Amino acid sequence: MSALVLREDRDGVATLTFNRPEALNALSPSMFVELRSHVDAIAASPESVVRGAGRSFSAGNDIKAIQGGDRALSAHFQAETIDAIEALPQPVIAQVHGHCYTGALEVALGCDFIVAGESARFADTHGKWSMTPTWGMSQRLPRRIGVARAKQMMFTGTPLSGREAVEAGLANLCVADAELEGTVAAMAATIVANSWHTLRADKQLVNEGQQYTLREGLAYERRTSPGAGPDMAERLKAFGAR
Repeated sequence: MSALVLREDRDGVATLTFNRPEALNALSPSMFVELRSHVDAIAASPESVVRGAGRSFSAGNDIKAIQGGDRALSAHFQAETIDAIEALPQPVIAQVHGHCYTGALEVALGCDFIVAGESARFADTHGKWSMTPTWGMSQRLPRRIGVARAKQMMFTGTPLSGREAVEAGLANLCVADAELEGTVAAMAATIVANSWHTLRADKQLVNEGQQYTLREGLAYERRTSPGAGPDMAERLKAFGAR
């Protein structure tokens, strides 16, 4: 049986690929079990990318698998897996083409940012199936694009194109599908070239700081920022030698 989630490590970047192209990478409970094992294993890697094989990033929750009796390890396993993606110390990029619907959008929202291909379509279709979100849609989507835009997406189920997602603040960048993989690879390489010490601190400070008022957040930064990293002297020396 083929792996449902593939992992590739190259030049300091761990890439996870949803590998059910025949089902538009629909997110079955078993797929989440494999995803979680990879997420837990790459916690010490410098950088990671989440993407989908075939025509789509993911069409969302696999209704047929659930109807067929496929179950995750616990009631909130999928939601906790997305929490684990968000909590990874390294930056995480969602590379999205084709469908990115509902549960798949919730996975993408657990990543630090999204790079979309022109074929990308983002939607929340909970309402179509008389379902309600438990994987974070009601919390992460408003924080990403604002309450009014989030409500519009959630209430109507209308998809956003890749370019519309950028305009809404959902995606950071939209490029031609043919350029998507190269664009993400270049972005990941740029990030990896920076100090791992700083990247980890930046992510922690930004994510945790969102829980506070500005005054509290400023105090949190001053109290928690770890200061200079072990590679600072080497980096400054290299800069001076240019």
